[in-house]
Amino acid sequence: MAAAAAVAAKITAVWRQNFKREIFRLDAALFRFPVVSFDTEFPGFFRNTPMDATDLTRYEDLKHNVDPLRLIQFGITVADASGKIGGTWEFNLRFDLSKDLFVSQSIQFLQDNGIDFDKLRRDGIDFDMFAQLLSRVVAKHRNLCWVTFHGLYDLSHTLRTVTNRPLPHSLAGFTSLLGIVFGDVVDIKYTARFCQGLRGGELGLAAIAKILNVERVGGAHQAGSDSLLTARVYTKMRMVYKIDGTLCVGCLYGVSARICKPIAVPNTNGRCFIPYFSTPAPFQRCIPPHCSGFMQAAPTFSHVL
Repeated sequence: MAAAAAVAAKITAVWRQNFKREIFRLDAALFRFPVVSFDTEFPGFFRNTPMDATDLTRYEDLKHNVDPLRLIQFGITVADASGKIGGTWEFNLRFDLSKDLFVSQSIQFLQDNGIDFDKLRRDGIDFDMFAQLLSRVVAKHRNLCWVTFHGLYDLSHTLRTVTNRPLPHSLAGFTSLLGIVFGDVVDIKYTARFCQGLRGGELGLAAIAKILNVERVGGAHQAGSDSLLTARVYTKMRMVYKIDGTLCVGCLYGVSARICKPIAVPNTNGRCFIPYFSTPAPFQRCIPPHCSGFMQAAPTFSHVL
């Protein structure tokens, strides 16, 4: 029981009262733990996208869904290259159901999974303060690897937050801006497509964790717990499948356009650090990687679907 409690304590709940202390702790940790797994909770989708939608339609729906809404939770876990965890934080943002936009079904889903909207209204972090300080942290640390699971919307909401602007009008502009702000991005749902035994990536995070014998700490659909599980699954996938971490960088599950990391030159104008583009970022498409470590047989695990 004591060991379990020690593990659970790794998820730090952050509210208005301890926000500044914890954002500075996160900032300090990133100097030693540059692999950043993150997850968000947000208030829903105004428009559902068909499975067979084109990239153009998918991005139009994405922008329609993200631009008017605010984050509810931001979870982040930092690790080093070996997978050692340096900390997990769950930032709880002020959200007022009487004022902020939301989709009713999504709010009910989050409430059913333990999110307390009364506490968010009373004790949540001021959104503008969170956005400003998070953007400073992102600006300072330019050599991070951002890891997500099925992260198109997580990245979009985070980008919307740290830049304090609507998403770009085009998919090419969107992927270019992601490259400017975040640099290296890995979506492990996309990577799982090339790992034998993970069913072509058509599994949820919890299902992949079960196959790989990775245990969850905390509750599902809580941003801190999901970010920690993402970090542990990523480490286990790299170990089991001998993944070359560079092959899937910039590829997101759900769109074919690839995030392109530019050569960064500091520019202090504006709210978020925006490096100077010496040339326009190319519009690249993701193609399946070729690596002997991929598509090898998965080992026998005690938990399978």
